[in-house]
Amino acid sequence: MLSKPDGQRLYPVDTLQARGSIAIRNGRVVDPENGIDDMLCVAVRDGKIISVAPELPADFVPDTTIDAEGKWVVPGLIDMHVHLREPGREDRETIVSGTMAASAGGFTAVACMPNTNPVLDEESKIRYVIQRGELCTSRIYPIGSITKGLEGKELSPFGEMVRVGARGFSDDGKSVASSALMKNALNYSKSFNIPVICHCEDAELTGHAHMNESAVSTRLGMRGIPSIAEEIMVARDIMLAEYTGARIHIAHVSTEGSVRIIREAKARGVNITCETCPHYITLSDEDLVTFDTHKKMNPPLRTAKDRQALIEAIAGGTIDVISSDHAPHVSEDKKDVEFEAASFGVIGLETSVGIVLTNLVHKGIIDVRSMIEKMSVFPRRILGVSGGTLSVGEDADITVIDPDVHWKVDSQKFYSKSQNTAFEGFELQGHACCTVSQGRIVYERGAP
Repeated sequence: MLSKPDGQRLYPVDTLQARGSIAIRNGRVVDPENGIDDMLCVAVRDGKIISVAPELPADFVPDTTIDAEGKWVVPGLIDMHVHLREPGREDRETIVSGTMAASAGGFTAVACMPNTNPVLDEESKIRYVIQRGELCTSRIYPIGSITKGLEGKELSPFGEMVRVGARGFSDDGKSVASSALMKNALNYSKSFNIPVICHCEDAELTGHAHMNESAVSTRLGMRGIPSIAEEIMVARDIMLAEYTGARIHIAHVSTEGSVRIIREAKARGVNITCETCPHYITLSDEDLVTFDTHKKMNPPLRTAKDRQALIEAIAGGTIDVISSDHAPHVSEDKKDVEFEAASFGVIGLETSVGIVLTNLVHKGIIDVRSMIEKMSVFPRRILGVSGGTLSVGEDADITVIDPDVHWKVDSQKFYSKSQNTAFEGFELQGHACCTVSQGRIVYERGAP
Protein backbone atom coordinates (compact mmCIF):
# COMPACT_ATOMS: atom_id res chain seq x y z
CA MET A 1 0.00 0.00 0.00
CA LEU A 2 1.31 3.47 -0.90
CA SER A 3 -0.14 6.02 1.53
CA LYS A 4 -0.09 9.81 1.54
CA PRO A 5 -0.42 12.22 4.51
CA ASP A 6 -3.92 13.33 3.48
CA GLY A 7 -5.41 9.86 3.78
CA GLN A 8 -4.82 8.67 0.23
CA ARG A 9 -4.16 4.94 -0.08
CA LEU A 10 -3.18 3.27 -3.34
CA TYR A 11 -2.80 -0.48 -3.69
CA PRO A 12 -0.32 -1.56 -6.41
CA VAL A 13 -1.43 -4.59 -8.40
CA ASP A 14 1.36 -6.82 -7.10
CA THR A 15 0.12 -6.28 -3.51
CA LEU A 16 -3.53 -7.08 -4.22
CA GLN A 17 -5.20 -10.32 -3.26
CA ALA A 18 -7.48 -12.24 -5.61
CA ARG A 19 -10.65 -10.42 -6.62
CA GLY A 20 -13.15 -10.61 -3.77
CA SER A 21 -16.75 -9.50 -3.55
CA ILE A 22 -17.56 -5.83 -3.01
CA ALA A 23 -20.78 -4.15 -1.94
CA ILE A 24 -21.28 -0.44 -2.61
CA ARG A 25 -24.20 0.88 -0.57
CA ASN A 26 -26.12 4.13 -0.03
CA GLY A 27 -24.69 5.90 -3.09
CA ARG A 28 -26.30 7.85 -5.90
CA VAL A 29 -25.72 5.57 -8.89
CA VAL A 30 -25.42 7.48 -12.17
CA ASP A 31 -25.21 5.38 -15.35
CA PRO A 32 -26.12 7.44 -18.44
CA GLU A 33 -26.01 4.46 -20.80
CA ASN A 34 -28.77 2.72 -18.84
CA GLY A 35 -30.67 5.87 -17.89
CA ILE A 36 -29.99 5.29 -14.19
CA ASP A 37 -29.82 8.08 -11.62
CA ASP A 38 -31.05 6.71 -8.30
CA MET A 39 -30.05 5.61 -4.81
CA LEU A 40 -29.01 1.99 -5.40
CA CYS A 41 -26.63 -0.74 -4.26
CA VAL A 42 -23.95 -2.23 -6.51
CA ALA A 43 -22.70 -5.78 -5.98
CA VAL A 44 -19.40 -7.03 -7.45
CA ARG A 45 -18.15 -10.61 -7.53
CA ASP A 46 -15.13 -12.10 -9.33
CA GLY A 47 -14.41 -8.84 -11.09
CA LYS A 48 -17.91 -8.46 -12.56
CA ILE A 49 -20.96 -6.39 -11.66
CA ILE A 50 -23.65 -8.85 -10.60
CA SER A 51 -26.37 -6.48 -9.37
CA VAL A 52 -27.46 -2.84 -9.49
CA ALA A 53 -30.63 -2.62 -7.48
CA PRO A 54 -32.30 -1.00 -4.43
CA GLU A 55 -31.00 -3.85 -2.26
CA LEU A 56 -28.12 -6.30 -2.47
CA PRO A 57 -28.94 -9.88 -3.54
CA ALA A 58 -30.22 -11.91 -0.60
CA ASP A 59 -27.45 -14.52 -0.90
CA PHE A 60 -24.65 -11.97 -1.42
CA VAL A 61 -22.02 -11.84 1.32
CA PRO A 62 -19.41 -9.17 0.50
CA ASP A 63 -15.78 -9.33 1.53
CA THR A 64 -15.70 -5.53 1.50
CA THR A 65 -18.44 -2.94 1.89
CA ILE A 66 -18.09 0.64 0.67
CA ASP A 67 -20.46 3.14 2.29
CA ALA A 68 -21.11 5.67 -0.48
CA GLU A 69 -23.56 7.87 1.42
CA GLY A 70 -23.47 11.39 -0.03
CA LYS A 71 -21.37 10.18 -2.97
CA TRP A 72 -21.84 9.31 -6.63
CA VAL A 73 -21.19 5.80 -7.96
CA VAL A 74 -20.41 6.02 -11.67
CA PRO A 75 -18.89 3.97 -14.49
CA GLY A 76 -15.09 4.01 -14.33
CA LEU A 77 -13.69 7.20 -15.84
CA ILE A 78 -11.29 7.13 -18.79
CA ASP A 79 -8.79 9.79 -19.84
CA MET A 80 -8.27 9.32 -23.56
CA HIS A 81 -5.28 11.68 -23.87
CA VAL A 82 -2.29 11.14 -21.60
CA HIS A 83 1.49 11.00 -21.99
CA LEU A 84 3.10 8.26 -19.90
CA ARG A 85 6.65 9.03 -21.19
CA GLU A 86 7.74 5.38 -21.13
CA PRO A 87 9.76 4.22 -22.98
CA GLY A 88 12.48 6.85 -23.02
CA ARG A 89 11.71 9.44 -20.34
CA GLU A 90 11.11 7.42 -17.22
CA ASP A 91 12.51 10.30 -15.17
CA ARG A 92 9.31 12.22 -16.01
CA GLU A 93 6.77 9.40 -15.68
CA THR A 94 6.53 5.66 -16.06
CA ILE A 95 3.64 3.51 -17.15
CA VAL A 96 3.26 2.36 -13.54
CA SER A 97 3.45 5.82 -11.93
CA GLY A 98 1.19 7.35 -14.57
CA THR A 99 -1.51 4.75 -14.02
CA MET A 100 -1.16 5.22 -10.26
CA ALA A 101 -1.87 8.91 -10.82
CA ALA A 102 -4.82 7.90 -12.99
CA SER A 103 -6.27 5.70 -10.25
CA ALA A 104 -5.82 8.51 -7.73
CA GLY A 105 -7.74 10.78 -10.07
CA GLY A 106 -10.62 8.31 -10.41
CA PHE A 107 -9.64 6.95 -13.83
CA THR A 108 -9.91 3.22 -14.44
CA ALA A 109 -8.39 3.52 -17.92
CA VAL A 110 -6.17 5.81 -19.97
CA ALA A 111 -5.18 6.07 -23.62
CA CYS A 112 -1.50 6.91 -24.00
CA MET A 113 -0.03 8.95 -26.81
CA PRO A 114 2.81 7.61 -29.00
CA ASN A 115 5.38 10.44 -28.70
CA THR A 116 7.74 8.39 -26.55
CA ASN A 117 11.37 7.53 -27.31
CA PRO A 118 11.26 5.31 -29.27
CA VAL A 119 7.95 6.29 -30.83
CA LEU A 120 5.06 3.81 -30.61
CA ASP A 121 5.09 3.20 -34.35
CA GLU A 122 5.07 -0.58 -34.76
CA GLU A 123 3.78 -3.82 -33.28
CA SER A 124 6.50 -4.61 -30.72
CA LYS A 125 6.27 -1.18 -29.10
CA ILE A 126 2.49 -1.34 -28.78
CA ARG A 127 2.87 -4.82 -27.32
CA TYR A 128 5.44 -3.51 -24.80
CA VAL A 129 3.02 -0.89 -23.46
CA ILE A 130 0.21 -3.44 -23.16
CA GLN A 131 2.44 -5.91 -21.34
CA ARG A 132 3.61 -3.20 -18.94
CA GLY A 133 -0.02 -2.32 -18.37
CA GLU A 134 -0.65 -5.76 -16.92
CA LEU A 135 1.23 -4.57 -13.82
CA CYS A 136 -0.83 -1.42 -13.44
CA THR A 137 -3.81 -0.21 -11.42
CA SER A 138 -5.71 1.05 -14.47
CA ARG A 139 -6.18 -0.21 -18.00
CA ILE A 140 -3.98 1.18 -20.79
CA TYR A 141 -5.05 1.65 -24.40
CA PRO A 142 -2.05 2.57 -26.59
CA ILE A 143 -2.39 5.03 -29.45
CA GLY A 144 -0.06 4.26 -32.37
CA SER A 145 1.68 6.94 -34.39
CA ILE A 146 0.36 8.05 -37.76
CA THR A 147 3.85 8.29 -39.23
CA LYS A 148 7.06 6.44 -38.50
CA GLY A 149 9.11 8.26 -35.89
CA LEU A 150 6.52 11.11 -35.96
CA GLU A 151 8.55 12.41 -38.89
CA GLY A 152 5.56 13.00 -41.17
CA LYS A 153 7.20 11.14 -44.08
CA GLU A 154 5.92 7.55 -44.11
CA LEU A 155 2.84 5.92 -42.62
CA SER A 156 3.30 3.59 -39.69
CA PRO A 157 2.00 -0.01 -40.11
CA PHE A 158 -1.56 0.57 -38.90
CA GLY A 159 -2.70 -3.03 -39.38
CA GLU A 160 -0.10 -4.68 -37.20
CA MET A 161 -0.56 -2.08 -34.44
CA VAL A 162 -4.35 -2.58 -34.40
CA ARG A 163 -3.86 -6.33 -34.33
CA VAL A 164 -1.99 -6.17 -31.01
CA GLY A 165 -4.20 -3.54 -29.37
CA ALA A 166 -3.73 0.04 -30.66
CA ARG A 167 -7.00 1.94 -30.31
CA GLY A 168 -6.24 5.00 -32.44
CA PHE A 169 -3.55 6.78 -34.42
CA SER A 170 -1.97 10.15 -33.72
CA ASP A 171 1.22 12.15 -34.25
CA ASP A 172 0.30 14.11 -31.13
CA GLY A 173 2.73 16.91 -30.47
CA LYS A 174 2.64 17.91 -34.13
CA SER A 175 0.37 17.84 -37.16
CA VAL A 176 0.98 15.73 -40.22
CA ALA A 177 2.08 18.57 -42.50
CA SER A 178 1.48 16.73 -45.78
CA SER A 179 -2.18 16.77 -46.77
CA ALA A 180 -1.58 13.87 -49.16
CA LEU A 181 -0.09 11.74 -46.41
CA MET A 182 -2.89 12.68 -44.01
CA LYS A 183 -5.46 11.70 -46.65
CA ASN A 184 -3.79 8.31 -47.01
CA ALA A 185 -3.75 7.89 -43.23
CA LEU A 186 -7.48 8.59 -43.03
CA ASN A 187 -8.26 6.13 -45.83
CA TYR A 188 -6.14 3.49 -44.12
CA SER A 189 -7.68 4.07 -40.68
CA LYS A 190 -11.18 3.83 -42.15
CA SER A 191 -10.63 0.16 -42.97
CA PHE A 192 -10.09 -0.55 -39.27
CA ASN A 193 -12.82 1.82 -38.02
CA ILE A 194 -10.18 3.38 -35.76
CA PRO A 195 -10.10 7.15 -35.13
CA VAL A 196 -7.25 9.41 -36.16
CA ILE A 197 -6.58 11.79 -33.26
CA CYS A 198 -5.49 15.12 -34.69
CA HIS A 199 -3.07 17.54 -33.06
CA CYS A 200 -3.95 20.61 -35.09
CA GLU A 201 -1.11 23.08 -35.48
CA ASP A 202 0.43 24.79 -38.48
CA ALA A 203 4.09 24.73 -37.43
CA GLU A 204 5.03 27.55 -39.81
CA LEU A 205 2.54 29.86 -38.11
CA THR A 206 3.55 28.71 -34.63
CA GLY A 207 7.24 29.24 -35.23
CA HIS A 208 9.24 29.37 -32.01
CA ALA A 209 6.59 31.15 -29.97
CA HIS A 210 5.70 30.45 -26.35
CA MET A 211 2.16 31.66 -25.59
CA ASN A 212 -1.03 32.81 -27.28
CA GLU A 213 -0.69 35.73 -29.68
CA SER A 214 -2.78 38.51 -28.13
CA ALA A 215 -2.60 41.84 -26.39
CA VAL A 216 -1.18 39.97 -23.41
CA SER A 217 1.75 38.52 -25.37
CA THR A 218 2.48 41.99 -26.75
CA ARG A 219 2.42 43.48 -23.28
CA LEU A 220 4.74 40.76 -21.97
CA GLY A 221 7.10 41.02 -24.93
CA MET A 222 6.58 37.35 -25.86
CA ARG A 223 6.36 35.73 -29.27
CA GLY A 224 2.78 34.62 -29.80
CA ILE A 225 1.14 31.51 -31.25
CA PRO A 226 -1.86 32.74 -33.28
CA SER A 227 -5.21 30.99 -32.89
CA ILE A 228 -5.32 30.59 -36.66
CA ALA A 229 -2.40 28.14 -36.41
CA GLU A 230 -4.82 25.69 -34.78
CA GLU A 231 -7.89 26.61 -36.78
CA ILE A 232 -6.31 26.17 -40.21
CA MET A 233 -5.35 22.59 -39.42
CA VAL A 234 -8.71 21.85 -37.79
CA ALA A 235 -10.39 22.98 -41.03
CA ARG A 236 -7.98 20.97 -43.21
CA ASP A 237 -8.37 17.76 -41.23
CA ILE A 238 -12.14 18.11 -41.20
CA MET A 239 -12.19 18.58 -44.97
CA LEU A 240 -10.03 15.49 -45.44
CA ALA A 241 -12.28 13.50 -43.11
CA GLU A 242 -15.35 14.68 -44.99
CA TYR A 243 -13.77 13.69 -48.30
CA THR A 244 -12.61 10.24 -47.16
CA GLY A 245 -15.47 9.43 -44.80
CA ALA A 246 -12.98 8.50 -42.08
CA ARG A 247 -13.35 9.14 -38.35
CA ILE A 248 -11.33 11.92 -36.76
CA HIS A 249 -11.04 13.21 -33.23
CA ILE A 250 -9.69 16.73 -32.70
CA ALA A 251 -7.44 16.84 -29.64
CA HIS A 252 -7.17 19.65 -27.05
CA VAL A 253 -9.40 22.23 -28.77
CA SER A 254 -8.45 25.68 -27.45
CA THR A 255 -10.03 28.41 -29.61
CA GLU A 256 -13.42 29.89 -30.37
CA GLY A 257 -12.71 29.53 -34.08
CA SER A 258 -12.02 25.80 -33.77
CA VAL A 259 -15.32 25.35 -31.93
CA ARG A 260 -17.18 27.13 -34.71
CA ILE A 261 -15.53 25.04 -37.44
CA ILE A 262 -16.24 21.77 -35.59
CA ARG A 263 -19.85 22.73 -34.89
CA GLU A 264 -20.45 23.47 -38.56
CA ALA A 265 -18.81 20.19 -39.59
CA LYS A 266 -20.98 18.20 -37.20
CA ALA A 267 -24.06 19.91 -38.64
CA ARG A 268 -22.98 18.67 -42.09
CA GLY A 269 -22.65 15.11 -40.79
CA VAL A 270 -18.85 14.84 -40.76
CA ASN A 271 -17.69 11.89 -38.66
CA ILE A 272 -15.91 14.01 -36.07
CA THR A 273 -15.53 14.18 -32.30
CA CYS A 274 -13.39 16.47 -30.19
CA GLU A 275 -12.03 17.17 -26.73
CA THR A 276 -10.80 20.01 -24.59
CA CYS A 277 -8.91 20.06 -21.30
CA PRO A 278 -9.55 21.40 -17.79
CA HIS A 279 -6.87 24.09 -18.11
CA TYR A 280 -8.52 25.65 -21.16
CA ILE A 281 -11.84 26.09 -19.35
CA THR A 282 -10.23 27.43 -16.17
CA LEU A 283 -7.31 29.65 -17.19
CA SER A 284 -6.52 32.22 -19.88
CA ASP A 285 -3.43 33.98 -21.20
CA GLU A 286 -3.99 36.63 -18.53
CA ASP A 287 -2.76 34.02 -16.04
CA LEU A 288 0.69 34.18 -17.61
CA VAL A 289 1.49 37.69 -16.42
CA THR A 290 3.52 36.08 -13.62
CA PHE A 291 5.48 34.01 -16.19
CA ASP A 292 4.42 30.81 -14.44
CA THR A 293 6.11 28.05 -16.46
CA HIS A 294 3.63 25.48 -15.11
CA LYS A 295 0.97 27.25 -17.18
CA LYS A 296 2.92 26.85 -20.42
CA MET A 297 1.34 24.23 -22.67
CA ASN A 298 0.64 23.56 -26.35
CA PRO A 299 -1.88 24.64 -27.51
CA PRO A 300 -1.33 27.62 -25.25
CA LEU A 301 -3.82 29.21 -22.89
CA ARG A 302 -6.00 31.44 -25.05
CA THR A 303 -8.13 34.51 -24.30
CA ALA A 304 -11.02 34.76 -21.85
CA LYS A 305 -13.33 34.87 -24.87
CA ASP A 306 -11.93 31.56 -26.13
CA ARG A 307 -12.34 30.04 -22.68
CA GLN A 308 -15.99 31.07 -22.56
CA ALA A 309 -16.59 29.62 -26.03
CA LEU A 310 -15.16 26.28 -24.88
CA ILE A 311 -17.39 26.24 -21.81
CA GLU A 312 -20.45 26.93 -23.96
CA ALA A 313 -19.36 24.20 -26.40
CA ILE A 314 -19.14 21.69 -23.55
CA ALA A 315 -22.60 22.65 -22.32
CA GLY A 316 -24.05 22.60 -25.84
CA GLY A 317 -22.56 19.25 -26.83
CA THR A 318 -20.13 20.40 -29.53
CA ILE A 319 -17.25 19.22 -27.35
CA ASP A 320 -17.66 15.51 -26.67
CA VAL A 321 -14.83 14.72 -24.27
CA ILE A 322 -12.88 16.29 -21.43
CA SER A 323 -9.34 14.88 -21.20
CA SER A 324 -6.28 16.00 -19.27
CA ASP A 325 -3.46 15.93 -21.88
CA HIS A 326 -1.37 14.82 -18.87
CA ALA A 327 2.20 15.78 -19.86
CA PRO A 328 4.77 15.23 -17.07
CA HIS A 329 8.09 17.11 -16.90
CA VAL A 330 10.97 17.19 -14.46
CA SER A 331 11.78 20.39 -12.57
CA GLU A 332 14.74 21.31 -14.74
CA ASP A 333 12.39 21.46 -17.75
CA LYS A 334 9.80 23.65 -16.03
CA LYS A 335 10.35 25.08 -12.58
CA ASP A 336 14.02 25.93 -12.73
CA VAL A 337 14.15 27.70 -16.13
CA GLU A 338 13.05 30.92 -17.81
CA PHE A 339 9.59 30.91 -19.40
CA GLU A 340 10.94 30.91 -22.96
CA ALA A 341 13.21 27.93 -22.20
CA ALA A 342 10.56 25.91 -20.37
CA SER A 343 9.00 22.84 -21.96
CA PHE A 344 5.35 22.81 -23.01
CA GLY A 345 2.97 20.66 -20.98
CA VAL A 346 1.10 20.25 -17.70
CA ILE A 347 -0.08 17.27 -15.69
CA GLY A 348 -3.76 16.76 -14.94
CA LEU A 349 -4.79 13.22 -14.04
CA GLU A 350 -5.13 13.96 -10.33
CA THR A 351 -6.95 17.29 -10.70
CA SER A 352 -9.33 16.75 -13.64
CA VAL A 353 -12.32 15.57 -11.62
CA GLY A 354 -11.94 18.40 -9.10
CA ILE A 355 -11.63 21.06 -11.82
CA VAL A 356 -14.64 19.77 -13.77
CA LEU A 357 -16.80 19.56 -10.65
CA THR A 358 -15.73 22.98 -9.37
CA ASN A 359 -15.91 24.93 -12.63
CA LEU A 360 -18.66 23.15 -14.54
CA VAL A 361 -20.92 20.95 -12.40
CA HIS A 362 -21.18 23.06 -9.26
CA LYS A 363 -21.75 26.17 -11.37
CA GLY A 364 -24.68 24.50 -13.10
CA ILE A 365 -23.06 24.54 -16.56
CA ILE A 366 -23.37 20.76 -16.94
CA ASP A 367 -24.99 18.13 -14.76
CA VAL A 368 -23.48 14.93 -13.39
CA ARG A 369 -24.86 12.88 -16.29
CA SER A 370 -23.10 15.10 -18.84
CA MET A 371 -19.87 14.96 -16.84
CA ILE A 372 -19.90 11.15 -16.86
CA GLU A 373 -20.70 11.06 -20.56
CA LYS A 374 -17.72 13.28 -21.35
CA MET A 375 -15.32 11.51 -18.99
CA SER A 376 -16.42 7.89 -19.40
CA VAL A 377 -19.14 7.05 -21.93
CA PHE A 378 -18.04 9.04 -24.97
CA PRO A 379 -14.26 8.40 -24.70
CA ARG A 380 -14.89 4.65 -24.56
CA ARG A 381 -17.30 4.85 -27.48
CA ILE A 382 -14.78 6.82 -29.57
CA LEU A 383 -11.97 4.36 -28.84
CA GLY A 384 -14.22 1.33 -29.22
CA VAL A 385 -13.39 -0.16 -25.82
CA SER A 386 -15.56 -1.74 -23.16
CA GLY A 387 -16.95 0.00 -20.10
CA GLY A 388 -18.76 3.29 -19.62
CA THR A 389 -21.66 1.48 -17.99
CA LEU A 390 -22.60 -0.34 -14.79
CA SER A 391 -24.58 -3.04 -16.59
CA VAL A 392 -24.79 -6.45 -14.96
CA GLY A 393 -22.11 -8.71 -16.42
CA GLU A 394 -19.70 -5.87 -17.23
CA ASP A 395 -16.22 -5.68 -15.76
CA ALA A 396 -16.35 -3.87 -12.43
CA ASP A 397 -14.62 -0.61 -13.35
CA ILE A 398 -16.24 1.87 -10.98
CA THR A 399 -15.45 5.36 -9.69
CA VAL A 400 -16.91 6.67 -6.45
CA ILE A 401 -16.93 10.47 -6.32
CA ASP A 402 -17.39 12.73 -3.33
CA PRO A 403 -18.84 15.86 -5.00
CA ASP A 404 -18.85 18.06 -1.91
CA VAL A 405 -15.49 17.63 -0.18
CA HIS A 406 -13.24 20.70 -0.28
CA TRP A 407 -9.52 20.23 -0.85
CA LYS A 408 -6.43 22.17 -1.88
CA VAL A 409 -4.18 21.12 -4.74
CA ASP A 410 -0.75 20.14 -3.44
CA SER A 411 1.52 18.51 -6.01
CA GLN A 412 3.71 17.10 -3.23
CA LYS A 413 0.88 14.66 -2.54
CA PHE A 414 0.51 13.46 -6.14
CA TYR A 415 1.27 9.91 -7.22
CA SER A 416 2.64 11.18 -10.53
CA LYS A 417 6.43 11.41 -10.65
CA SER A 418 6.11 15.01 -11.87
CA GLN A 419 4.66 18.10 -10.21
CA ASN A 420 4.08 20.49 -13.11
CA THR A 421 0.44 21.25 -12.39
CA ALA A 422 -1.16 24.51 -13.49
CA PHE A 423 -3.46 24.38 -10.44
CA GLU A 424 -1.04 24.42 -7.50
CA GLY A 425 -2.80 25.88 -4.46
CA PHE A 426 -6.27 25.92 -6.08
CA GLU A 427 -9.20 25.31 -3.73
CA LEU A 428 -11.45 22.70 -5.35
CA GLN A 429 -14.73 21.04 -4.46
CA GLY A 430 -15.04 17.33 -5.16
CA HIS A 431 -12.72 14.46 -6.00
CA ALA A 432 -12.68 10.71 -6.54
CA CYS A 433 -12.67 8.93 -3.19
CA CYS A 434 -12.55 5.31 -4.37
CA THR A 435 -11.48 3.65 -7.60
CA VAL A 436 -12.42 0.05 -8.39
CA SER A 437 -10.54 -1.45 -11.33
CA GLN A 438 -11.51 -4.87 -12.69
CA GLY A 439 -13.20 -5.73 -9.42
CA ARG A 440 -10.38 -4.65 -7.14
CA ILE A 441 -10.25 -1.57 -4.93
CA VAL A 442 -7.06 0.09 -6.14
CA TYR A 443 -7.44 3.53 -4.55
CA GLU A 444 -9.16 5.07 -1.54
CA ARG A 445 -9.16 8.62 -0.22
CA GLY A 446 -10.46 9.67 3.14
CA ALA A 447 -9.51 9.92 6.78
CA PRO A 448 -6.17 8.22 7.54
